[in-house]
Amino acid sequence: MTNFNLQKLKTSLFGYFDLTGFLIPQEEAETEIREGVSFRGINIIILIVAIFIASLGLNVNSTAVIIGAMLISPLMGPIIGMGLAVGIQDFELMKRSFRNLFMATMFSIAASCIYFLISPVNEGHSELLARTSPTIYDVFIGFFGGTAGILAIGSRVKGNVIPGVAIATALMPPLCTVGYGLATMQWTYFIGAFYLFFINSVFIACATTLGVRLMKYKVKDFANSERARKVRTTIYTIAFLTIIPAAYLTYNMFKENNFMSNCNKFVDNEFTFPDTQVLSFKPSYHNGNGTLTVNLIGRTIPHDSLMLAMTDKLPQYHLAGTKLKISQGYNSNTEFDAAQATSTMLRDMYQVTQATITRQQTTIDSLRNINAQIARNDSMGAVIAPELKVLFPQVRDIAVTRGIVSNVYDGKLDTVNLALVQYSAAMSSAQAKKFKEYLEARLQIKDINIVLSTSLPSKKR
Repeated sequence: MTNFNLQKLKTSLFGYFDLTGFLIPQEEAETEIREGVSFRGINIIILIVAIFIASLGLNVNSTAVIIGAMLISPLMGPIIGMGLAVGIQDFELMKRSFRNLFMATMFSIAASCIYFLISPVNEGHSELLARTSPTIYDVFIGFFGGTAGILAIGSRVKGNVIPGVAIATALMPPLCTVGYGLATMQWTYFIGAFYLFFINSVFIACATTLGVRLMKYKVKDFANSERARKVRTTIYTIAFLTIIPAAYLTYNMFKENNFMSNCNKFVDNEFTFPDTQVLSFKPSYHNGNGTLTVNLIGRTIPHDSLMLAMTDKLPQYHLAGTKLKISQGYNSNTEFDAAQATSTMLRDMYQVTQATITRQQTTIDSLRNINAQIARNDSMGAVIAPELKVLFPQVRDIAVTRGIVSNVYDGKLDTVNLALVQYSAAMSSAQAKKFKEYLEARLQIKDINIVLSTSLPSKKR
């Protein structure tokens, strides 16, 4: 019975991934892909226009404009075509796709380079910089984007998948950044952006090949199966070699992020002095070597003892080997970053302000609770008076309040709940216990202290 249920569950789960009835015929999908491979006439004009739009977006740092260019661009066509060609062993399509991709890439770089040569704005904004440091995450984006793309092309229900793939894989911005690097002679931009474009292209093509296999497309050229095997091996080898630099860059990115985070913790926790403040600090990480520069203002601390104390604490924050530079005051030799200093001071002011507001709000809430309790206690005496007259006729007057008790030996203070009671007649021990339990239950006060009084003010009868 258990095996039957497991088999039923397995069948049910795999049913969600069954592609039967969702796919269009192979001929229709191939026709759509082959039409997108060609870069002549209207396609090449649209590509150049999209490149100019993307370059404008990068130049003015506008994400919306860049996304628009990605949606317009037909650049993914030959990349999908290459993946299909490998999957169905169509070597003519492979050659045509590669040739068109090469020409499209050259036209794109040339158009972008021309734009940035004539543009008066040459500053590298964040959208440009984001295309120069590819990581292993870009490999995943390219692969999963390509998978979604080929499945959408082969599916009856396409929805918004293709536009989404165009945005996610972002083929246009890296090519525009390549043109920017070429126009401004910044080869770091050129190499980094081209590598990102190469990653996207390779893994979109690989994902397309796997998608074609998943959808069980018929192979076109059976006679060249050995040649196809060699081509697939070459492509997968290229894909593997493509991953290695990205994995290395990702590892360095993790190390740099950890270094920056540890530096922030180190400065926040250790550079706390009564009369000396951190004006600014600047961590830098390059080729595995970290440097932390800290600028202090206020009362001068002996430099040698400060350096010795702080250097000894570096390993506690996983910063062993970090070069620490500490300067106090300001002179011509001090490395001063005004933006960093302003940011640090604003952050400190914000933290102090938030802490003050939190303390004040806590005090206000506490006082409100005390006032509410006092008001409630003041009114409860009058509320329970009619009940006491019936239940405990020995009680003549009662007042409920809170008091502060001070221990005469250690001076510790404590808050107690008090019921000041004046009796008209004595109570037995059992009645007194019952009376105390009644007050605690009725007033919703734990451990109330009953104090006998002989001088409670009362109205004359």
